[in-house]
Amino acid sequence: MKNNILHFCLLLFSTLAFSQAGHIMQGVGAFNMSMGGASTGQPLDISGALQWNPASISAFNDKIIKLDVGLFFSSPELSSSLPAGMMGPGSPAVSGVTKDARDPSIMPALAMVWGKEGSKHTFGASAFGISGFGVTFPEELNQPLSASFNPTLNSNPINYPQQAGGFGRIKSDYMLLQIGFTWAYEITDKLSLGVEPTFNYGTLQLMPNPTANPSMTAGYPSTDKASTSGLGAQLGLYFDSKKGFKAGVSYKTTQNLSELEFNNTYLDNSKGTNKFDMDYPAVLSFGLGYSKSDFDVALDYRIVDYKNTNGFSETGWTSTASVKGFGWNNVSILSAGIQYKGIKKLPLRLGYTYSSNPIGSDVAFFNIPATAIIKNAFQFGFSYAASSNISLDAVYHHGSSDGKTSGQMLNPLMVSSSNPYGAVPGTTVGYEMTTDLVMVGISYKFAKKQTK
Repeated sequence: MKNNILHFCLLLFSTLAFSQAGHIMQGVGAFNMSMGGASTGQPLDISGALQWNPASISAFNDKIIKLDVGLFFSSPELSSSLPAGMMGPGSPAVSGVTKDARDPSIMPALAMVWGKEGSKHTFGASAFGISGFGVTFPEELNQPLSASFNPTLNSNPINYPQQAGGFGRIKSDYMLLQIGFTWAYEITDKLSLGVEPTFNYGTLQLMPNPTANPSMTAGYPSTDKASTSGLGAQLGLYFDSKKGFKAGVSYKTTQNLSELEFNNTYLDNSKGTNKFDMDYPAVLSFGLGYSKSDFDVALDYRIVDYKNTNGFSETGWTSTASVKGFGWNNVSILSAGIQYKGIKKLPLRLGYTYSSNPIGSDVAFFNIPATAIIKNAFQFGFSYAASSNISLDAVYHHGSSDGKTSGQMLNPLMVSSSNPYGAVPGTTVGYEMTTDLVMVGISYKFAKKQTK
């Protein structure tokens, strides 16, 4: 029963892949997304406040509950090429592109805050899908084992069957649900601190599974969906000058997750198991905000510490030809948003998010299952005050990788002191993508009790 409940919650509140900054969502909920994810120093809605700075929920003096649901579309493309002669003497060069075949994903978020006028204490709770990646690249049909193979047409060698030197169908599905319970305390009327213990549950499926030892005759295996769980925390400070200027800082610790235990099935139906340790990285956020008359402005800067995170810090091949890890660099994220409130009951918002790419060209091959890297994202959103208690939010997002992440194909049999990852000369592999999101949300503010 416990596992069924966890899987149900994960289905409801996880992003089904396709995060924006590495494997981290740029924002949570329609309101925060429309501000580019900026909220650390400008808490305009409870979801953004709970996600980016627990101290900032002290800005809310009401009991509020918020639910958001979005539909996410992504279009990753995977390409690769082999030079002439790679498939045998006289063989021509081959190249091709494979488009992702994954369906749109549903993205919900749930948040609640308990605040009270005159109290120094504010409490919150949240259930957010904070992380994910995933692709489905079908096996190449125009490939050497097919009687109708034509190398002059589109033919993507990375998706050739494993018997023909490729990976076949490539599928990944990673999700991480985070439940947080938040407490904020007003040290003074201008300065607050916040604490949030976090509880995490996630799953990962890889087909084929590069973290497992390959078989000389049956290649790399596919896996079931392995699960993981763990704990972490977030700490924050929030300053409100009461004259328009605001600032905040928060630190989300590394979310230490249990090892993923994979049950593997090889091409010859033999079985095996392996473990892989992948945590969620620490995130340091700084935020500034300014509010005056009909305008609210927010600016956030984040550093995501992949270099010191299990599963991302290491890279390369093990002695048994399995992959050690993704080998990501740290990510810098800049989020900015502006809100205009001059139209009665209809505030308008524009947001922008920039994210650096954690994947270097030397390790692009290792990261084919995790291609969801968005460099530039643009958002437009608005709210509608349906009543004094109910507010409706909406956002449209468009993001792009702004070019291709590319490198050479790698082969563990070619590893040497001068070629540490086993780069195959003359080969290429790369991926790029765009994303689109439509999300709506509803926020309900409970009526305050009337005192006689």
